[in-house]
Amino acid sequence: MALQFNLIRETETGGRRTQLCLPHQLVETPVFMPVGTAGSVKAVAQDVLETLGAEIILGNTYHLYLRPGHEAIRRMGGLHRFISWPRAMLTDSGGFQVFSLSKLRKVTEEGVQFRSHLDGSAHFFTPEHSMDVQIALGADIAMAFDECTEYPADRARAENSLRLTMAWARRSLDHFRAHRHEVPWHEEFGGQTQNLFGIVQGGMYRDLRRESAERLVEMDFDGYAIGGLSVGEPRDLTMEMIAEVLPLLPKDKPRYVMGVGYPDEIEQYARMGVDMMDCVLPTRAARHGLLFTSEGRLNIKGKRYAEDQGPPDPACDCMVCRRYSRAYLRHLMQAAEPLSGTLNTIHNLAYYLGIMKRVRAELASAH
Repeated sequence: MALQFNLIRETETGGRRTQLCLPHQLVETPVFMPVGTAGSVKAVAQDVLETLGAEIILGNTYHLYLRPGHEAIRRMGGLHRFISWPRAMLTDSGGFQVFSLSKLRKVTEEGVQFRSHLDGSAHFFTPEHSMDVQIALGADIAMAFDECTEYPADRARAENSLRLTMAWARRSLDHFRAHRHEVPWHEEFGGQTQNLFGIVQGGMYRDLRRESAERLVEMDFDGYAIGGLSVGEPRDLTMEMIAEVLPLLPKDKPRYVMGVGYPDEIEQYARMGVDMMDCVLPTRAARHGLLFTSEGRLNIKGKRYAEDQGPPDPACDCMVCRRYSRAYLRHLMQAAEPLSGTLNTIHNLAYYLGIMKRVRAELASAH
């Protein structure tokens, strides 16, 4: 089997401690997955990610398709080997990136025509093509091709978007099942294959979300994601959509909420029963000098840190907080030193991964 899912403990409020057994790694959940858009978690080397305890990271299908190209990556043995990452990986479908190119794309029943943000060249993504690209990349988990519904969207728009996503989910699954054995590491891992997750859409309409979840469950994906969130909607609406969908998803398969969120949010979602989350926030914020700490958010560019010899977070034991001062991190930002983004990012990732480690421990001991 390519995926085994072990439910270890579940709390009365729905939180769950599980294990996700993938070809490249046993992943302890709930888990936060750092985003490695172009085959790199920005500013952080792979060995550092391993030291931080990252068990699974993301790759971006759209960006890797454009550069260096999925066929080149296939010829080099797949994305794991190309980026020298031996642990688990997940690739998105490219749907969200195409969604974000609203002025450069045209959506039809067949797929999405778009122009590259790099050179303006024309490309056409169908569900089948997204599967071919992701199979060539070879991540442990691939995602069905979907259309991300913008916010706000009226009901007619949300219904049409859902109709497309459901049709594309079926096409993604059929093509994936026919070709999943073509993954670059298929023989090396004893005939194991990738896994495919379906993506629940439906905008901010409860009944459309329910319909999407129920139809995807009938298709019998390897796992299920909740997409189309963190696209500008209020936080309480995000929570409402997650709470609406979670009870409809199988207990014996992983549940993934895409593109969330702030530290308190990922902790709350984990306690609701979400197994997997990802977000660019810890890495993107780090490059702008925003650190997440046990004392709240800290803008390291602030003048008051110019001679502050304390660690970024007194309660943090990461390699940055053990060694460097707030004054030094501020100096690096002021001097535009590349090391600034690296150290800030390491701390933020350590903080996010530490939240999940603590929540896992609490869920494991909960009655």
